[in-house]
Amino acid sequence: MIDLDEFTERTDRALASRTRGELNAVLADLAGLYHPAAAMAAAPSYAAPSPTAGFSPGRRFELNAKYSSLVRSGPWVVPPEMVVRNKYGSTKLDFTEAQVQSPVVHIELDAKWGSVEVIIPEHAAVDVNSITDVKFGSLEDKTRSNGHMGNPRFVLSGRVHGGSLVIRHPRRGLFG
Repeated sequence: MIDLDEFTERTDRALASRTRGELNAVLADLAGLYHPAAAMAAAPSYAAPSPTAGFSPGRRFELNAKYSSLVRSGPWVVPPEMVVRNKYGSTKLDFTEAQVQSPVVHIELDAKWGSVEVIIPEHAAVDVNSITDVKFGSLEDKTRSNGHMGNPRFVLSGRVHGGSLVIRHPRRGLFG
């Protein structure tokens, strides 16, 4: 199911795991290897992925909201392909603590009358060349990583009507 490089990376992370929840994060996308009851055995500082909040390999993961804030942050499992739809609400996708499953993540946006904020790690890059439509709003890439190398690479497509799309790196603290 996986190539040698990914096997090596997963093995290293599995051997470094201290709880079943940390091990679940390594195994979450492999069929039959996730233990749903282990979420309660995870360390308090780590939120294990929920079996119902997961995604099915081969299918695009969809996040939908209307008149609401849509937020993904903290430790969460990121699928290779996502569709994010939000009407009349804000969207925040924070990938700084996320477990990204592939070197390229495709995110299709359909945002109407609300802002979208995407936070990517320092070592990551973003590609906004496939954003087809920005109406009554703005697109601001504060990372300046469009066209540069980065791992993972977030490829944004779709449209934003009546709101802003801001891509940035995480904010540094006073001493960091």
